[in-house]
Amino acid sequence: MRTPAIAAITVAAALAITGCGRPAENPSAAPQTAATVAGGPATGELTIWAMGAEGQKLPDLLKDFEAANPGVKVTVTAIPWGAAHDKFTTAITAQKTPDMAMIGTTWMGEFAGLGALDPTPASIDKGVFFPGAWGTTEVGGTSYGIPWYVETRLVYYRTDLAKKAGITTPPTDWDGLKAMAKAMQDKAGSKWGINLQPGGTGSWQTVMPFAWSNGAQLNNGDAWTFDTPQMSEAVKYYQSFFTDGLTNKTPAQGATQEPTFVDGSEPMFISGPWMMSAVEKVGGKGFADKYSVFPMPVKQKSASFVGGSNFGVFKTTKNRDAAWKLVQWLAKPEVQVKWYQMSTDLPSVTSAWQDPALTADTKLATFGKQLETAVAPPSFATWEQVAARFDAEIEKVAKTGADVDASLKSVQAEAQSIGTGG
Repeated sequence: MRTPAIAAITVAAALAITGCGRPAENPSAAPQTAATVAGGPATGELTIWAMGAEGQKLPDLLKDFEAANPGVKVTVTAIPWGAAHDKFTTAITAQKTPDMAMIGTTWMGEFAGLGALDPTPASIDKGVFFPGAWGTTEVGGTSYGIPWYVETRLVYYRTDLAKKAGITTPPTDWDGLKAMAKAMQDKAGSKWGINLQPGGTGSWQTVMPFAWSNGAQLNNGDAWTFDTPQMSEAVKYYQSFFTDGLTNKTPAQGATQEPTFVDGSEPMFISGPWMMSAVEKVGGKGFADKYSVFPMPVKQKSASFVGGSNFGVFKTTKNRDAAWKLVQWLAKPEVQVKWYQMSTDLPSVTSAWQDPALTADTKLATFGKQLETAVAPPSFATWEQVAARFDAEIEKVAKTGADVDASLKSVQAEAQSIGTGG
């Protein structure tokens, strides 16, 4: 998702916090078996809801599906991200959902828990997708859709300033990342070594890659696991960038990353693929040659956050076969590549990454490599609520130097109180 979408998702997440409750059903009780899909072309009418820029562009892509299936008519309704969550939950309650929809990955647990989603047919092979992305479709052992497009996070860095700091090969581990940040200050003259998010909404997406790298998990089955030694070590490492003065703990409200990256005052940051076009636009001609990206550093392994959006079918559909045929079509490698070319949304199907449209860009290829080990949070209906508590404690840790173990115990207690929605 691109920068505007991230801001919009923040609004949607806030809505989701108020909208999450105990689901009407317990999807974790037992995996559900999906019905099969009939053969032959798709026919009849289909209605789709999709958010943001994807909702605007999807009709053009679906012209190919309609051409291949002359008996089907597809109508797409574009919905603003900020209004989407409430619109979905209202429709679910009223049993007036569309046939199918683009669904935010962190909404899967809630919607499946409400009994709204149709299980994914066995004819859809989960092995063609990035494992972490497929995991975002699963709730209680049952998949409810496919990963439609994906994104993950890498470390962006100024190659010209790194060279000035005496670094010609990017670091691969935690110690190396910290040493590089210090060298950027001491030798390259940057004000800060790296930009890291000092808490606030969504900061867990930057913290958790370090935690996952250290073997930490957010849950063990239906139990939250925030107060583990592995989580503590990772958050203390993250905190050290702030306490050591390597990153700015009080950025200006509303400040964006592009200007400080381009002027060199913040020569490194962690973000997704949408930032490539963003920094190149601000940096102007030739700036693409002044920066690169590298995988998240290793402690036990390299790990990053996997996001994006899924595509699912609602149980209320009156045209189930056609809906799942469309989902299967969206997962074709050639369709995934065409959608990337139309939207710059990254393919969730691994074989699509062999296409020259993606392999030609070495930075983009690095995102594809990171996606192989990227991880998503658990598909619990209450994740948005718990994440908000985690973000708040990260802010205390980063900005005020709060005791990490005490903060994690606080998150753990609140998470246990909120539960998992199961």
